[in-house]
Amino acid sequence: MMILTLAQREIRSLFYSPLAWSILAVMQFILAYLFLAQLQEYISLQPQLRMMAEAPGVTGAVIVPIFSSASFILMMVVPLLTMRLISEERRSKTLTLLFSAPISMTEIILGKFFGILIFLVIMIGMLTLMPLSLSVGVTLDYGLLFTVVLGLILMMGTFAAVGLYMSTLTIQPTVAAISTFGILLLLWIIDWAGSKVADENASGALAYLSILRHFESLSKGVFNSSDIMYYLLFIITFLVLSIRRLDVDRLQH
Repeated sequence: MMILTLAQREIRSLFYSPLAWSILAVMQFILAYLFLAQLQEYISLQPQLRMMAEAPGVTGAVIVPIFSSASFILMMVVPLLTMRLISEERRSKTLTLLFSAPISMTEIILGKFFGILIFLVIMIGMLTLMPLSLSVGVTLDYGLLFTVVLGLILMMGTFAAVGLYMSTLTIQPTVAAISTFGILLLLWIIDWAGSKVADENASGALAYLSILRHFESLSKGVFNSSDIMYYLLFIITFLVLSIRRLDVDRLQH
């Protein structure tokens, strides 16, 4: 299948570059430090937690905050990964070769999207190994762990779709990265902006558009189909926009 071939090509190009390895190393170092710090704080609070009737478990007190921190850090990392997806192809003139190949614009976009998404899933998998290491000595809430991992994967899919679309709009990878970060940051803080709006309908609409709001719901262990649909619709929308934009480029060649 051509989509899988393009995805494999994208993954190989990532791992052939020092950028991917540098991001993996730095992310693991930062998140490992945060994980150990959060775990140490949880251990130091054990005397107080024992006196609480419904004390939070290790999953809610240690693991969920780490994934929340990872989501914010990845908001800054994903634009660096997606900025070159199409813009670099256009700048190096290899996009014309893709247009002349017997593949559709949909296959090109989906191949590049799944290539980046697989890399991000690998990164999330490496992060997930940290909390799973605690299962040797404590009982984890695997339901909560599953929902927060799912939420982070869906959020990363959204980040990748936005970054891919922005990469189709420009020939400069740096411009694509900055634009992607700006959009993601806006969608991150739009919930805060909605809380300042007096109109309840407008406030509710802004809150629903917030990427963070839906992730927070999943990170509490609440598996709501509306949160899943939000991310899927968001991803599909930006992938369709990317396909349409690439189709315009093809017609101009």
